[in-house]
Parts: sequence; structure tokens; C-alpha cells
Amino acid sequence: MRNARVGWFAALMVAALVAIPSPAATKSSDLTVVLDFKGPHSAKSVDAMKQETQGILKSAGVHLDFKSREEAASTSVADLVFVRFNGACELPPAPLYDELGEIGPLASTYETDGQVQPFSEVSCDRVGAFVRSGMHGGDFKMGDLLIGKALGRVVAHELVHMLTGQAKHSHQGVFEPALTVQQLIAGELPLSPGDLERLRSRP
Repeated sequence: MRNARVGWFAALMVAALVAIPSPAATKSSDLTVVLDFKGPHSAKSVDAMKQETQGILKSAGVHLDFKSREEAASTSVADLVFVRFNGACELPPAPLYDELGEIGPLASTYETDGQVQPFSEVSCDRVGAFVRSGMHGGDFKMGDLLIGKALGRVVAHELVHMLTGQAKHSHQGVFEPALTVQQLIAGELPLSPGDLERLRSRP
């Protein structure tokens, strides 16, 4: 995924309005998301991330069960994906990069032989630097929540890759190939009608 200056959400190896079915026709499904943090992380940011990710996918009937790697190791689940977070998942005290264009990819999802795999990696340092670049004044008092919201949208984007098996992005919503900082931290960023349809109709 890219915005005007920053390339991100690029898959590691990759990677028209439709009628929306009524809620009664939506098939509910459970997905276990294993979270593996390789650096420091704010509990508030992680809680906000979980809430944001679930809030985006619930309209498609997808219920997320978040587990740590240790919890998952002792649990038997049928539908599981893995998300690794590299770096510090918290608001950096100062810009990490002199030029925004140096931030690079924020997250990636693996693809092997044309098949999207259930494994993603998120660069928390890059997400933090990107989000901080769009914050002003009172935003800094909500730093943990804004980082968590951005991480939630990053993770939701990657989950759409994994759940639909699609490397190609949508033209609107959280699965767009290009989002601004404000789209990550302000207002709402739902699934597009097309992505809702694909998620609801998946096997």
C-alpha cells in the first residue's frame, strides 16, 4: 500500500458498488489471530489495535480471537493466522526518520507459489514514525490510542489479504493500496462493499 510519498502494505512476496447482504444472511466465522511481539509494546495500544481490527471485520461476520504465541502453543484451533510485530509498538518520542519517504513498508504478507499465506509482519517502528508525522497538538495526549488505531487498520488490511487470498487491492476502504496518515488515525475506515462481499462469501 502506498500514499503519495510512502510505500507500505507491500506484500513480502507479492505482497463497482455491489449489493450488501442483510445482516441475517451473513455467515459468522471465528479466526484466531496469534500476536507475536518482538519489541516493547504499550498495553493501551495493543488493546486499541484489537478493538479497531475487530470493529472493521465484524461487519463481515468475522469474529477474532487474539492470542499470544504462548497461548496458541497450548491451544488447538482450526482457523489460525500469525502476525509478527517487529520494533517498538508505541509512539516514538521523536521522529525516527528525517524524510518521510525513508519510512518504507509498514507491513507485509507472505505469498508462496501464487498463494497468500496466513503470516504477516508489521514494522511497529515504521508505523510509529508514520503516525507521528500526522499528529498535531492534542493528538500527542492520545498517542497510545492513535498508534493502536493505526496498527488495527494495518492488521485488518493484512487479514483481508489472508482471508480472501487476494493480493490485489480494492479502490476504497481499509484494503486500498494507498492511505494517508489521517485515514489511519482519524474517523472510521471500514471495508468496502466489495470486500464485505468477498469475506462473507468465502468458504
